Amino acid sequence: MTASIKKELSLEEREKLFQVLKERFEKNMHRHENLEWAKVQAKLEAKPEKLWSLNEMEKTEGEPDVVAYDEETDEFIFYDCSKESPKGRRKVCYDREALESRKKNKPENNAIDMATAMGIEILTEEQYRELQELENLDMKTSSWIQTPSDIRERGGAIFCDYRYGHVFVYHNGADSYYSARGFRGSLKV
Repeated sequence: MTASIKKELSLEEREKLFQVLKERFEKNMHRHENLEWAKVQAKLEAKPEKLWSLNEMEKTEGEPDVVAYDEETDEFIFYDCSKESPKGRRKVCYDREALESRKKNKPENNAIDMATAMGIEILTEEQYRELQELENLDMKTSSWIQTPSDIRERGGAIFCDYRYGHVFVYHNGADSYYSARGFRGSLKV
């Protein structure tokens, strides 16, 4: 019998996370001009499972913050905004198939399974580029991004970083992993 993961926070954990998120929100208004923290907090209070996912992003040093509001769906969009790829999500290959294909020196985990367990999505190339327009990140690290199926079917996966004033998109074997490569996530609330 496997133990199920408790996907809710205690009152103390919620209060601590709200304090961290509010401080980050207020300190980085360039990421979300014209948005109000009170509205973000009200949405989060109504969706405790989303708050749990944000806490997972925070625990792995992703520094989640609001980067947009989708008027059509009435959702706030959070991305990992840490200066470098989140430390608690590095040294992972792309997905379970890649992990299982390694004969030796397997990493402990993979990006897709980690994101799923956290209740978040790995950024797409478009989202990664949007994030880089807000501020320059991954100047020393790189981050896996969602890989098109035709690339993945051939054994590859793609990742991005920011160097020389530009976003670069690269390819690698999906089973590769490096100490400076992790992944960034998104969450809609």
